[in-house]
Amino acid sequence: MRPALTRRTVLGMIAGSAAATFTGVSAGPAHAAVPASPGVTYTNTIAEQRADPHIFKHTDGFYYFTATVPAYDRIVLRRATTIQGLTSAPETTIWTKHATGEMGAHIWAPEIHFIDGKWYIYFAAGAANDIWRIRPYVLECTAANPITGTWTEKGRIALPLDTFSLDATTFAVNGNRYLSWAQNDPAVGRGTNIYIARMSSPWTITGTPVMISRPTASWETAGGETVNEGPAVIQRGGKVFMTFSASATDANYCMGMLTASASANLLSASSWAKSAGPVFASNAATSQYGPGHNQFTVSEDGKSDILVYHDRSYRDISGSPLNDPNRRTRVQKIYWKADGTPDFGIPVADGLTPIRLSSYNFPDRFIRHWEYRAKIEPNVSPLADSQFRLVTGLAGSSTVSLESANFPGYFLRHKNSAVWVEKNDGTSLFAGDASFTARAGLADSAGISYESYNLPGRYIRHYDYLLQVQALSTATDRADATFYTQ
Repeated sequence: MRPALTRRTVLGMIAGSAAATFTGVSAGPAHAAVPASPGVTYTNTIAEQRADPHIFKHTDGFYYFTATVPAYDRIVLRRATTIQGLTSAPETTIWTKHATGEMGAHIWAPEIHFIDGKWYIYFAAGAANDIWRIRPYVLECTAANPITGTWTEKGRIALPLDTFSLDATTFAVNGNRYLSWAQNDPAVGRGTNIYIARMSSPWTITGTPVMISRPTASWETAGGETVNEGPAVIQRGGKVFMTFSASATDANYCMGMLTASASANLLSASSWAKSAGPVFASNAATSQYGPGHNQFTVSEDGKSDILVYHDRSYRDISGSPLNDPNRRTRVQKIYWKADGTPDFGIPVADGLTPIRLSSYNFPDRFIRHWEYRAKIEPNVSPLADSQFRLVTGLAGSSTVSLESANFPGYFLRHKNSAVWVEKNDGTSLFAGDASFTARAGLADSAGISYESYNLPGRYIRHYDYLLQVQALSTATDRADATFYTQ
């Protein structure tokens, strides 16, 4: 028998400790590459009543977090050495709205950036005497710690068109810094569009802004609103991906995406291609509604890209969504498709975020369910078919169970030696069939293997790409029963 992993060791593996060793297990040479982006998990929600979240990982080892507060009256900051730590980190108000004039109302969507050795916060604000005169503004801090440092108002970002404008974000591509934001142009029509311009300083644009997205599709105009807003940029493999939010800020709210080559002229609308539909949207099965206004950060080990967003845990809202305070900050891992594009999957259920399990000897194949049968397969679509939440075993705390991400309450279980994803019926038989002992990988101790709880000596393994629970005797058997968390 192989030694069982402790709960701490299992969680350490999930957190991405690919180099972990296990007492009494000979690591031996690995025959498949340990994933470059090992598993990482968080527990949602990160922050209640915090919308439009922005989490920035700095070189000082801290994550900095800011978001819109329901009172729309101030800008707050938290910091922690881990993303999860932001949940309990103390929150400091670093700036408060003006009593009169500009920046006197609707303090929305702050973002914190570090540019050329200084801190900057971009935010939108209305005027005290005209709360819907929303415009973008910038604060600057030269201190090492932006929470204790002094913030200076750099003023409004001057845009050629003096109209409703918000959600400014900044990013650099090939040494050039850009600003992107949402704005209404009465000559174009109602609602807000996405614009981009070059920057000559962290608070100044230069040249003529270019509209790169206009909400025209039904998924961008649902709920009676014509909305493209909240641009956010992530770059990978020579591509620039700009997500944005669309439709009314209720359960219709969703994310779309624009894609451009990093070598293209980003100031040309023709360089950007829009997704045919939303890339992230409400999901009734996981009770997540209106996900959007996202940003991006990275995991603690720097190996995983993390989606930061807000949503609500219920669909129906009484009154205006803007008056509902319960948008909350959430995070989950981003996966990357074989074609180099991001796959955001679905907004996962509250609680522990799921993992994926890749095959040791078929590294491009993941455990997934298909018509409830468990198998391994490459290029899984939808992504959530290959995501499982590792929870305390239904048969007891010394075991683990793997719960489907897109079918909450459904678990991997064996039946007649085959592995299925089925709904927990509450019986002791199901609990036993759906519980496993997590052990160091039988073919590579950096991986993980799952021994059946009620059929000791039998492990989850793939055979002809289908998952079975079988006794193992050969090196091939052990390879088939070894997986990596991703």
